[in-house]
Amino acid sequence: MNDKNIDKIVQTLKDAKQQKSDFVGLMDSFNDPYLVLISCILSLRTNDRTTYPATLRMLKLGKTPQELAKCDEKTLADAIYPVGFYANKAKQIIQLSKEILEQHNGKVPETIDELIKFNGVGRKTANLVVARGFNKPAICVDVHVHRIFNRMGYVKTKTPEETEFALREKLPKKHWIDINTLIVTHGQNVCKPQKPNCQICPINKYCDKLV
Repeated sequence: MNDKNIDKIVQTLKDAKQQKSDFVGLMDSFNDPYLVLISCILSLRTNDRTTYPATLRMLKLGKTPQELAKCDEKTLADAIYPVGFYANKAKQIIQLSKEILEQHNGKVPETIDELIKFNGVGRKTANLVVARGFNKPAICVDVHVHRIFNRMGYVKTKTPEETEFALREKLPKKHWIDINTLIVTHGQNVCKPQKPNCQICPINKYCDKLV
């Protein structure tokens, strides 16, 4: 694809207003980095249909590090079941909450370097917290973002982490915060892994797949 078309692609996806999953919509509604952090942890290796109700059940138990640090591990694990690795995630969220209280004065760190020091927090989660929780430029690359930017021909990378750093080099910073929601929603509705629906894709004229 012609890299100069990226502004048109982003605007077209915004104008398309494709239906977000309930979980993506919930994440976009958060303005609290802690809620973004713990909800993203639940979503890892779990589809949105499962993650959404599990997140709502978790939030009934607590919405702050103070509340979830005191939560019983089995109670939290039962609440978030059946997300992937639910028992490990319950333990992780409780421990992370304690560390936020004890080491960060109850506040989620604002930098990727600090966030990835938490057990089980990778760059995908850290970037999403920075972008959605703190409204600062960061590029959250999940499987959808990695797949679609490679499929379009905007980058040529082999892993999501490579994609993140490639996008940091060439994607205009004004798009960083919104790009994950736009691309994930597009990937869930149209540009699917196995059978992309190119016939109804609003950005197909920019995509190398059809060249």
